[in-house]
Amino acid sequence: MVGKLKGAALLLFCSMWLTQGVQAQNCRLSVSQSRIDYGVIRREAFVESPSVALGTRTMQLSVTCAEPSVMALRFIAAADGQGFRFGRQGRFKLRLKHALVDGRAVAWEVAQRPGEAASGQFLPGQILVAHATGMPVPGHRLTAQVEVETDLPSDALQVRNETRLEGQGTFELVSPIAPPTR
Repeated sequence: MVGKLKGAALLLFCSMWLTQGVQAQNCRLSVSQSRIDYGVIRREAFVESPSVALGTRTMQLSVTCAEPSVMALRFIAAADGQGFRFGRQGRFKLRLKHALVDGRAVAWEVAQRPGEAASGQFLPGQILVAHATGMPVPGHRLTAQVEVETDLPSDALQVRNETRLEGQGTFELVSPIAPPTR
């Protein structure tokens, strides 16, 4: 037991909380898992490099609406340049992939820049809108994979005691109800 406690001084416990947030009036947003646990990280496990990639994790996101809605999403978390803060020094990025609205493949565009295609990566302050053929796509159900990539500068592994690193954020559905078609 003593040997385990001595080694514990070099451990990082890394996890991330991703939750559903504010929802459009007639819709429900859910994620397949609200916590991504990177487990215990020992600095001896990494070769000297400027940063340490904790790997890509994937979860499912779904939105179900009673009435057809334009699917627009944002991710709210502490910003860090082109991503979101993980611990004091780390960063995580989120990207939507394989998105379908009512079974139809869709792409993403940034709400603040209509007509400009987006890669599906959430950036701080941006709203991503599901679209096809240049138009927002209203529907009852959106499904997508969310890829989460997390990295830390190697300095973050230089700890004296057990240290917990976390990242937190909330998905928000900002979709308006689609106007009735005539």
